[in-house]
Amino acid sequence: MQRYLRDLRGYGPTPPDAKWPNGAKIALQIVLNYEEGGENCILHGDAASEAFLSEIVGAAQWPNQRHWNMESIYEYGARSGFWRLYRLLKDLPITVYGVATALARSPEQVAAMKEAGWEIASHGLKWVEHKDMPEEVERAAIAEAVRLHTEVVGERPKGWYTGRCSDNTVRLVAEEGGFAYVSDTYADDLPYYMTFDGRDQLILPYTLDTNDMRFATPQGFNSGDQFFSYLCDAFDELYEEGVEGSPKMLNIGLHCRLVGRPGRVAALRRFIDYAKTKEGVWFATREQIAEHWVRTHPPVPQLRPSQMDRDTFVKTFGAIFEHSAWIAERAFDLELGPAHDCVEGIHNALARMFRSASATERLGVLTAHPDLAGKLAQAKRLTPESTSEQASAGLDMLTDEEREAFTSMNAAYVEKFGFPFIIAVRDNTKASIRTAFENRLNNTRDEEFVEACRQVERIAYHRLKDLFK
Repeated sequence: MQRYLRDLRGYGPTPPDAKWPNGAKIALQIVLNYEEGGENCILHGDAASEAFLSEIVGAAQWPNQRHWNMESIYEYGARSGFWRLYRLLKDLPITVYGVATALARSPEQVAAMKEAGWEIASHGLKWVEHKDMPEEVERAAIAEAVRLHTEVVGERPKGWYTGRCSDNTVRLVAEEGGFAYVSDTYADDLPYYMTFDGRDQLILPYTLDTNDMRFATPQGFNSGDQFFSYLCDAFDELYEEGVEGSPKMLNIGLHCRLVGRPGRVAALRRFIDYAKTKEGVWFATREQIAEHWVRTHPPVPQLRPSQMDRDTFVKTFGAIFEHSAWIAERAFDLELGPAHDCVEGIHNALARMFRSASATERLGVLTAHPDLAGKLAQAKRLTPESTSEQASAGLDMLTDEEREAFTSMNAAYVEKFGFPFIIAVRDNTKASIRTAFENRLNNTRDEEFVEACRQVERIAYHRLKDLFK
């Protein structure tokens, strides 16, 4: 059994209506990352200096020694940048991603955050890389981050974002069990749920594009005008989607040492003023968005084929192709994943096995189908699926003339092609079925074999739609 863990489907073509409060067209969420004092530094017991997200683009770590320039750049964020941003943002609902050790080293800044009523979420214990961190070490670091955060702030964090995470991070944070949301993904414009050991964890995706970190990367913003323009474009596009009935969330990520510089903060001010001119903009903390989402869109049990065992999978989908459970048995062994946990996904998996089967096997599927309005229908010996399908087009209520016509055409069709006439009756009426029957009798055997197989797949699609209701 192969299972693909990544979810490339998400909400698919029809995301849910966010139903933001007061009919808002967009939820605007500003994050202030507070990392200064939590970064790599030998004074913090780390093996080397910091090298990430600073004015020194392309910086490298200095093993076993302090990097005075790097330290002073981070210090600027705490000493000056934070207060400039505080004065600009103190009257807005802001979420702080606070590194626990950084918060512990900045009591005045924490007091200001609390006075402004900002949400202070956890940004981990230290602002360091986690990709190579052993699972048990990361689990302990999460626990210590919660403990220290609670001690410093006065209450435990309700949200979490590591940032420099491992492939274990989201699972470990969900396992901790005390977080209303986790933000260590960039996978969507709306919140969604992930399930770990039977527990649904709300995910509030974050962003790396509408983020001032682009001032500190080789491919990024080199002026405030670029930052402002990009934020406006992102806002306008999502706002228009909201006007059209599909509201989304816009995340904006900030860093004290980056946008806190005077040459950049002006662009942020211009954008906030611009957003305030629009009607239907919900400025919110991440905690507020999480509370709204859980209340408005609670997790709903769903059919998840990719998580079924073999017996359950075959029992559930074995009858989708008429009397041909072998198709489901083979499909189970495909590389199934979250993208297959929907009608189109599982239909594709089953149809692949039907299409790749031998001509003899596919003929067996065709011959397993009953005649339309034939003897089995009259004797009430059809499968439940076929009974429902034939009844949907009125084939269970034929006049004597219609029954005689179908009987005659059935006999002629089987004699010519060697398998019964098959059509997705849910796409048709009694009249259109009769017309198709008459027309297809003129096909060659090869043409009709292809068409019959196409109709079998269409019938399977309708049956799956019933299962996923």
